[in-house]
Amino acid sequence: MSLFKKNKHERNYFVEYDTDYVYYTSSKKADNTSYKTELFDWIDIVVVALVTVIVAFTFLFRVATIDGVSMQNTFQDGEKVIISNLDYTPSSGDVVVLSRNYLNNPDNDEQSARPIIKRIIATEGQTVSIDFARGIVYVDGQALSEPYTKTPTNNKLDLDFPFDGDVVTVPENCVFVLGDNRNNSLDSRSSTIGNLGNGMIDTRYIIGKVRFRIFPISKFGGIK
Repeated sequence: MSLFKKNKHERNYFVEYDTDYVYYTSSKKADNTSYKTELFDWIDIVVVALVTVIVAFTFLFRVATIDGVSMQNTFQDGEKVIISNLDYTPSSGDVVVLSRNYLNNPDNDEQSARPIIKRIIATEGQTVSIDFARGIVYVDGQALSEPYTKTPTNNKLDLDFPFDGDVVTVPENCVFVLGDNRNNSLDSRSSTIGNLGNGMIDTRYIIGKVRFRIFPISKFGGIK
């Protein structure tokens, strides 16, 4: 069904109802209005998306770059990851980025104060011991299965550090961390790590848990 309409502002234009009785018009004025509306809708979508991304990466997520070899073979130098501390409770096995801006950091240079990435081995109240001869880590008396490590845990790293592998208990609000590249990692086996001088990391110095790897693209995805 079709008909002609006319108003005082424009010439005759053709109005038609299709077989489903959906109204549409061939008026150029109507076409222009529809185009502008669609354009503004797309602009709104883009603006909202950009604002959302900016807010998320300002307050909820951070991008970090892996620096060094201490987490091989899980992470390689130069890879980029997304970390977040949103609603996070430390758990054994988590890979976290740690701040070293604590008072007993013996080195005052910029390099030593840079954040580090490690894996949480034990949390508060758990016990940790290491059989350096066999390269096995025990938590609460149970040997850990650690397929993620590059090398066994065969050394204590810090000869002056009193921890020689005997059982230690992780203090309240602290974690015990190790790098996956066990023989080339500065971690809870050293007195220079942690704000307590005993290798334990106060949870306040956890910047965030590693959630995703975003670079290289070939490895994009969650962290096991």
